[in-house]
Amino acid sequence: MRWLLPGLLTLAYPALVYLSLGYLEPRWLALLLVALALLRAAATRDRMWLLAAAGGLLLAGAGMISNALMPLQLYPVLVNAVLLVIFGSSLVFPPTVIERLARLREPDLPEAGVRYTRKVTWLWCGFFACNGGIALGTALWASPAVWALYNGVIAYLLMGLLFAGEWLVRQRVRAGYRHG
Repeated sequence: MRWLLPGLLTLAYPALVYLSLGYLEPRWLALLLVALALLRAAATRDRMWLLAAAGGLLLAGAGMISNALMPLQLYPVLVNAVLLVIFGSSLVFPPTVIERLARLREPDLPEAGVRYTRKVTWLWCGFFACNGGIALGTALWASPAVWALYNGVIAYLLMGLLFAGEWLVRQRVRAGYRHG
């Protein structure tokens, strides 16, 4: 439950920034990122998310000092980078993130399931790398409206499509290793 508020704020962050643009200077919008970073730090004991919170504070500080929007627009890039590191490091130091999640539902995951979860972890790493790259591109070269649309709507739709598509494939894979 302690992840709920930081998670919801992270999801709403691009929309909140965009909707506030006509009313607040970036230095004041940076307070939203400060609040988000502090909530994230308070909600976790995980080293990577603590680093993400510190990165969020650095971006917020840069936004406050420069009164520029760019540092605030880099937050989705930071989140994707952290997720890429978390998922990627689990490929080097198993079990993978996806295997850990799968074992919550199926503690005796067969070897075929472990191999599948490894492939899915690679897929999510690719997603976070591409999504982070696009988030960076929108921060550097797109209008605030395009940045907010991609990072606040399109990225979540793509994530949902990937999740749903993987769920469909997983049903077939699970049926195959149960009957195999």
